Amino acid sequence: MAQIFFISGIDTDCGKTYITSLIARNMNTKPYSVITQKIVQTGCLAISNDIIEHRKAMGINLLPEDTDGTTCPYVFKFAASPHIASKIEGRTIEDSILYNSTTKLAQHYDTILIEGVGGLCVPLNDTMLVADYVAKHSFPLVLISSSKLGSINHTLLSLELCKQKNIAIHTLVYNIFPHADTTIAESSFQYISHYMHVNFPDTHICTNIDVEQGYSLL
Repeated sequence: MAQIFFISGIDTDCGKTYITSLIARNMNTKPYSVITQKIVQTGCLAISNDIIEHRKAMGINLLPEDTDGTTCPYVFKFAASPHIASKIEGRTIEDSILYNSTTKLAQHYDTILIEGVGGLCVPLNDTMLVADYVAKHSFPLVLISSSKLGSINHTLLSLELCKQKNIAIHTLVYNIFPHADTTIAESSFQYISHYMHVNFPDTHICTNIDVEQGYSLL
């Protein structure tokens, strides 16, 4: 039975692709096998840009599952929220297609890292948020926080949403970059760490530096 983790962030541009790539690199050691997936990619054509970045970080070429669309079943040209980009192309993002692509990968890999799109409240279609998809399939969550001003608010809101939807948070990764302000970065991490210890004591907490140095989800 493959282990499946879902990687999401507190908002867009918080480092999901970067962290997903590094974790995949750290876990991709023979005979152990790992593959990444991107549920939806907007703003590109053909193969997902994020999947390409994953493979570069892992030090491997594109896989057959990448070129046949299994690792990213929905790619849209317009750079927008998935529910908007899909409507422009006259398509609907369906839960079954997303999940079936993951189960197909699970037949051949030990671990699957699914990178989400934007934050947890991004709509995939008119009735399903990213958080709804994660909750429905009981995927353990890796939540990416950041050092940007406002990250405490965004992080705590994401955590409370997970509690409301019974999403198990496996790891919280605090992305120190872009080092906008050292005081904000350090104090925000202290506050978020304390909040996690009190309210989510079973969740692993680390920084992007830990991930760069070899942190994996095992």
